[in-house]
Amino acid sequence: MTQPDRENAASLSFESAAVHVGNVHMGSRMGTAVRTPIVMANSYELPYDAPALDWHAPDQFLYQRNTGVNQNGLEKRLAALEGAEECVVFATGVAAMYAVFFTTLKSGDHVVCTNIGYNALRRILEGLLPTKYGIQTTFVDTSDLAAVRAAIRPTTKLVHCEVLANPVNRVQDIDALAAIAHDAGAIFSVDSTYTPPGWFRPLEHGADIVQHSLTKYINGHGDAMGGAVLGNHELLEPIRIDAQVDMGAALSPFNAWLITRGSVTLPLRLRHIAAATQQIAEFLEAHPKIAHVDYPGLPSHPQHELAARQLPHGFGGTIAFCLEGTQATQSEFVSKLRLVTSAVSLGHDESLIVHLSLEDAHAVEFADVYKSNGILRFSMGLENPEDIIADLAAALETI
Repeated sequence: MTQPDRENAASLSFESAAVHVGNVHMGSRMGTAVRTPIVMANSYELPYDAPALDWHAPDQFLYQRNTGVNQNGLEKRLAALEGAEECVVFATGVAAMYAVFFTTLKSGDHVVCTNIGYNALRRILEGLLPTKYGIQTTFVDTSDLAAVRAAIRPTTKLVHCEVLANPVNRVQDIDALAAIAHDAGAIFSVDSTYTPPGWFRPLEHGADIVQHSLTKYINGHGDAMGGAVLGNHELLEPIRIDAQVDMGAALSPFNAWLITRGSVTLPLRLRHIAAATQQIAEFLEAHPKIAHVDYPGLPSHPQHELAARQLPHGFGGTIAFCLEGTQATQSEFVSKLRLVTSAVSLGHDESLIVHLSLEDAHAVEFADVYKSNGILRFSMGLENPEDIIADLAAALETI
């Protein structure tokens, strides 16, 4: 048996890597701290041979916009957890998303993208990139492999999807999509925010680039924003230089420290959240006042078989559902909840619910039941699921 070593990520399990990788024991006049402190310097002392340095090397501490002690430690940990060669962290998840598009695409290029996904994705690809840079996007149902193949053009440079499409939990076959993208000579980019490492690792299924909003599950406490892009060095180096350094979308040391702190408990949190969300989904599906539930862990989900094969460690922590009734019915229900908080975001320590607007551009892709009844997105926290069920049941009784 190989002796585990905190300096050798390959020798550590997922749980141990979440604790040790990227954590630097630092000495001081009072002793040695067992946690990397927050280093709030915006500049670092240079060596004698400063002109000979690689100013863009991820481990070269020069200036906070390039990297810093806390950002560097977080990047190493995330790379170990995701099974990636390299990681670049950003100020937000949207900054990480935009960094991928900005760096990998140029004027005249074409993108094939999921037609259901995070709102900012649609705004960037449908509004910003074609208007300012002449980059075109075809939005398709990326669970329909024939539709994806049909959307490919000679100019297609990027295929992008989410593992579980936000907010309705549509499951994408990552292995199959990777093959389609690579046959076309395109880069395959996957947003795995809904499915952090511990539930799924897209690079092991053919993805070239993985994106995360660190704000969600990896931080896990609802108190810091951040984003990450992971992949091999060849793809990540220009993303680091062009987007992190030259565009300046750098993560602050304090937020890097908070997210690193939160990531320690990621393996434990994911196990609880997956089991609890399954219990909540089964309760909702059985309730007579619920019109529709989308959760991949339910046998009734149209892609349950694919989800079971692709996500053996957990079907995620979000549920899309709606009550029988109207948009007003959904709002009334949310107002009656006392333990579940009405707020955007997901993956926090507290359970959250949001009544999503159907005025968004991608709402046309939702199931008809959502178009008529409205849509609720529930994100399970760390509470006892019985308490959450009691809260949901009491609110449903009042409707």
